[in-house]
Amino acid sequence: MGENKKLRKGDKVAWRSHGQTVHGTVDEKITDRTEAAGRSVAASEDDPQYRVTSDKTGRDAVHKPEALRRER
Repeated sequence: MGENKKLRKGDKVAWRSHGQTVHGTVDEKITDRTEAAGRSVAASEDDPQYRVTSDKTGRDAVHKPEALRRER
């Protein structure tokens, strides 16, 4: 998953949610414990997570890099 470690704001990505593939955009890399997308996120510099927005619903989600697949 080395490629996913290089995700940046604006990158198009896909992830699995409730048995479906969701497409969206990276909004930010989270590297501190914070609240995002309606939940507590335990991220760090060594274990970052990404806030993404669904193209279909416009809703935010937070995922670890290994859950995201960059789209071309």
